[in-house]
Amino acid sequence: TAKLMLIRGSRVQLGFSVFCCSYLGKVATMPSELAVKRGSSCPPPPERGKLRLYSMRFCPWAQRTRLFLAAKGIEHETINIKLNEKPKWLFEKNPIGKVPVLEKDGEIVYESLLCNEYLDYTYPDNRLTPSDPVEKMRQSLVLSVFEAMIAGPFYGYAMATEDNYTALSKKLGFGLQHLEKALTQPFFGGNQPGALDYNIWPWFERIFMIQNRYKELSAERIPRLTAWMERMLEQSAVKACYLSPKLHAQFSKGLMAGNADYDAGLQERWSSL
Repeated sequence: TAKLMLIRGSRVQLGFSVFCCSYLGKVATMPSELAVKRGSSCPPPPERGKLRLYSMRFCPWAQRTRLFLAAKGIEHETINIKLNEKPKWLFEKNPIGKVPVLEKDGEIVYESLLCNEYLDYTYPDNRLTPSDPVEKMRQSLVLSVFEAMIAGPFYGYAMATEDNYTALSKKLGFGLQHLEKALTQPFFGGNQPGALDYNIWPWFERIFMIQNRYKELSAERIPRLTAWMERMLEQSAVKACYLSPKLHAQFSKGLMAGNADYDAGLQERWSSL
């Protein structure tokens, strides 16, 4: 059974760290802690040899790195951030004030794709990035189309009205069809999920947020991607990092109203422990 260790705090504190470890070949669930905000003290550096992730539970870019950590079974601690009330010390970690950020032994890495590349090279066991340079280039090209056609404009799709969605749907449809053609095996990484699978999954976890999407996302239009999504939902790393559509919708509704609940769902989780 997977083990979890809570350190440097308790349930009632605003900030504490959670280790995610690989135990008996299984990936530990990663319950995320309450987010810290403006006015909080800068946490001391992680202990020597320890890895720390600065994250936000509902951020798809941060989820990319959380998925890598879970898939590779890397022991780490997490500090979540309220991105609408960023503490000043966050800008000391990342000058643009975004997550994810990784910190270990005085070294700091930010930007999700760079964080994941760092993890694959620093922790070479269970490598997710292709070792073959041609395959790595192919996956990078697929990812670049995904970034331009799906990830970048995603929240534009999600907030589009029925009137202006028609024009946007062409871009979404093009991006999905490109992925459909590129998916020639059970996963983009082959028979098992790899870097590309985990780097694009967070947006598919949130795909329900796009209204009027049924034509572009119908199983008839994208049968390979539909089967891929079902397979991804069965992966241990995805399960460890997964948040329900209800929680995503709750957070998004609050975000658009200007009162986002960065700790949505945590009270229910803690009360069940």
